[in-house]
Amino acid sequence: MTVLPLTRSLLDWYDRSARVLPWRVSPQALASGVRPDPYRVWLSEIMLQQTTVAAVKPYFVAFVNRWPRVEDLAQAETAEVMAAWAGLGYYARARNLHACAKVVAAEHGGRFPSTAAALKGLPGIGDYTAAAIASIAFGEAAPVVDGNIERVVTRLGAIETPLPAAKPIVRAAVAAMTPQDRPGDFAQAMMDLGATICVPKRPACILCPIADGCEARRAGTMERYPVKAPKRARPQRVGAAFVACRPDGAVWLIRRPPAGLLGGTAAPPTTGWSSRRDGDTGAQAAPFPAVWVRAGSVEHGFTHFDLTLEVWRAAVLADPPGEGWWSAPGALSSRDLPTLMRKVVEVAGAAASAD
Repeated sequence: MTVLPLTRSLLDWYDRSARVLPWRVSPQALASGVRPDPYRVWLSEIMLQQTTVAAVKPYFVAFVNRWPRVEDLAQAETAEVMAAWAGLGYYARARNLHACAKVVAAEHGGRFPSTAAALKGLPGIGDYTAAAIASIAFGEAAPVVDGNIERVVTRLGAIETPLPAAKPIVRAAVAAMTPQDRPGDFAQAMMDLGATICVPKRPACILCPIADGCEARRAGTMERYPVKAPKRARPQRVGAAFVACRPDGAVWLIRRPPAGLLGGTAAPPTTGWSSRRDGDTGAQAAPFPAVWVRAGSVEHGFTHFDLTLEVWRAAVLADPPGEGWWSAPGALSSRDLPTLMRKVVEVAGAAASAD
């Protein structure tokens, strides 16, 4: 395959300007024979799904320090993994991460498959993640397309087809640009370009190594792309959360069911989440009898809907019925709970302090 001039220009820029990231092997180290660790590549790509690099860095470092090999992660307790993930969001990723580690350890001898096709057979690994791992860790020339790369490519070709319908067009363009000799560096260069130069607003075209080949730049319409289909109105759901506190300030927590949103995480008891018309958010929906006092409400946006939780609090002396545990105030760090449930506890605590 002949390397396109655009691809060569991008790789030359990457050699000079690659971001230093804790999961990345630099282009210079790669050229000297250092090989990427597939475990670290996989872990970073799962964490980076719909999450910023800045948010992922401390979690990644904590995970590899605690579980340096995929076998170590496979042997961890699910509750440990979910607690370590708390605050990073999209908790199905954590459940799939643990399930994938177990499969790799038990069925693949601790070694990740080396092709995108085989990687897609593992839990939690779709087209993008499989291509990213295969290209970065194993050198397969698989086309890698994330949101940053979609933006770069739609601007390069001034692609008028709205996303998501444009995805096959973008993928074909990336496949044509991906070199056989440095596919992982190319994928990471495209990611870096979209993250640092070809940004959504006010792209720094004067610094772009491939600006000469960009149709949108020539027309001065960079911010028009990618074209997106009109958004549908987001559904609204409601529910209630019940924060039981002991006199010493400890909070009663339960483990949420493993399936569904926030599955397997720690939380105060809640109702189900229903439409505004059908949702029951009153004290009568509490999981056990107590003098429940309304503390306020919390709003939170998920990928496909917005949620409002009414927060109720109660002072209790005995252990509530059912499985759960008391978490002392000093032990309840910001990373012990998902963001939504941390907000719930904070609202209940603020109301108690105001009494």
